[in-house]
Amino acid sequence: MEGLHRESLEEEATHATDEARMVLPGVQAILGFQLIAVFNQRFQDLSEGRQVLHLAAFLSLAMAMTLIMAPAAYHRQAERGCVTRRFVDLASLMLTLSLVPLTVGLVIDTYLLVWLVFGTELPSLAVAGGVFVVLVSFWFVVPQLARHARQLDAASPSQPGMR
Repeated sequence: MEGLHRESLEEEATHATDEARMVLPGVQAILGFQLIAVFNQRFQDLSEGRQVLHLAAFLSLAMAMTLIMAPAAYHRQAERGCVTRRFVDLASLMLTLSLVPLTVGLVIDTYLLVWLVFGTELPSLAVAGGVFVVLVSFWFVVPQLARHARQLDAASPSQPGMR
């Protein structure tokens, strides 16, 4: 396939750790805001059920942060000083899995934020649903479509003038 560069194992590991470093500060910032929100007077305006939802969002984001940080902890303790296919695969899996609780936490937070602004259910559910669709589309659907297209390109015979 033209224009394809195969990464070395070291490049894959570097990219995985760089990607984790890019995502982690954002998740940490959101967690910080969630902790502060509990001590805010407006938090008391939420029903007990919505306060539990806030807790669920916090726990989801904490799980996302755990999955994002886990590859570094694993590498430092289990495979320090070397780069293995196991580490690269594990880091990639954990970073991908972290997007699930990150999506859940962001969607719940969106619902709660819109509810605090408008005080009604329909806009809260609509905006949270929209955020869910956007996140799932860009974090899961688009990458899978691109992966599938790349696999089709690799499987098809490369003939000039056929594209």
